[in-house]
Amino acid sequence: MLDTNKKIVIPGDSLLEALAEIEFILISLHKMGSFYNDKPTEDYQRATTEFIDNEKVTQKLSKVRRILSENFDNSLGPDEMDDIERRMESIEFWKPQ
Repeated sequence: MLDTNKKIVIPGDSLLEALAEIEFILISLHKMGSFYNDKPTEDYQRATTEFIDNEKVTQKLSKVRRILSENFDNSLGPDEMDDIERRMESIEFWKPQ
């Protein structure tokens, strides 16, 4: 990791914006889980899918990712990757079965 990336400063207003997005998603999903706890799984799945789509959850998470990553130094290392790319490289993403 680059020395410049060992300590990242994020302005408080940006961090609060990111935290608000995470809080909205997390608490909403928790409330949905509690509400649908004793209801058919299909209802819960439909509601969560509609929530993700209607509330544009992927766009909100993309915004949080941008806020958290925008102050990183993206200089490439000897492996031709920056620190973020290097860390994300090992993530196993969902794929169809």
